[in-house]
Amino acid sequence: MKFLEDPYQTLGAGFALAVGLIVVYLGMAGVGAGDADWFGLIVRWIHFLAGITWIGLLYFFNLINAGFLKSLDGPTKNIVIPKLMPAALNWFRHGATVTVLAGIVLYGYLYSKGGTGALALGIGGLLGIIMMGNVHGIIWPNQKKVIAAVAAAAQGTPAPPEMAQWGKTALIASRINFLLSIPMLFFMGAGSHLK
Repeated sequence: MKFLEDPYQTLGAGFALAVGLIVVYLGMAGVGAGDADWFGLIVRWIHFLAGITWIGLLYFFNLINAGFLKSLDGPTKNIVIPKLMPAALNWFRHGATVTVLAGIVLYGYLYSKGGTGALALGIGGLLGIIMMGNVHGIIWPNQKKVIAAVAAAAQGTPAPPEMAQWGKTALIASRINFLLSIPMLFFMGAGSHLK
């Protein structure tokens, strides 16, 4: 079970397990491989996986990380922020992008085939697009500046006076996304139930 020590090997094993279980399921259910809507299924799966990554990190940043970082003293922040935040924000940004792009592809695909629930999914999708705009237009640009300033402070460069404002701006945009995520998730799920 050495693969469990590395998250990327664990991720690969998860995909291998999923493929194995899909094959077993198809056999048990008597579904032929050609009978499934593989494109829609795979795009939806990508949308879910990326969405869980993105929104999971959004909740981590808002419910855990913001309070934790406030509790740290300056020298400890100088160690933690440059090591933790670039990787976490990388997964966060790319999770947002893949979620929204896969969602747009899925929306177009489903409704080209006469799917229902378009209004609910459209509302959820619009909220998701606004949230992704916040990630790429506000949160990430401000966090990049904070990370660079903290890394420079660890080397002895005084923090710029704007650093607190950069952090506050990123936090407010993140809190707006946290707020929007609640109705966004409702409407994403509602598309299958409110017709």
